[in-house]
Amino acid sequence: MSTIKNHVQLIGNVGQEPTITNLESGKKVARFSLATNEYYKDSKGEKQTDTNWHTIVAWGKTAEIVEKYVAKGKEVGISGKLKTRSYTTDDNEQRYVTEVVADEILLLGSKDDK
Repeated sequence: MSTIKNHVQLIGNVGQEPTITNLESGKKVARFSLATNEYYKDSKGEKQTDTNWHTIVAWGKTAEIVEKYVAKGKEVGISGKLKTRSYTTDDNEQRYVTEVVADEILLLGSKDDK
């Protein structure tokens, strides 16, 4: 039961080309945005789309998979956990960011997807 305390699964489309960073420690980190869509009909019966954007962070081997195979527009499945961090802006304002730290990435769509 402890594995579902902080567990996220998302399927969506990559919003921009992933940013890959090689750290001094030799570790690799990948960051990209993921759009998930929900569809519903409004009061007039017209189909509507609600898009949510998520920031995805992948480390190590998972980041290497992202670097090789993930590109803007590609449909992927993500399994991971939520992580919130804070930082201080140049104006001395405290900001908070919630990201999905990906443990697994599933490449979806056809092989021809670019």
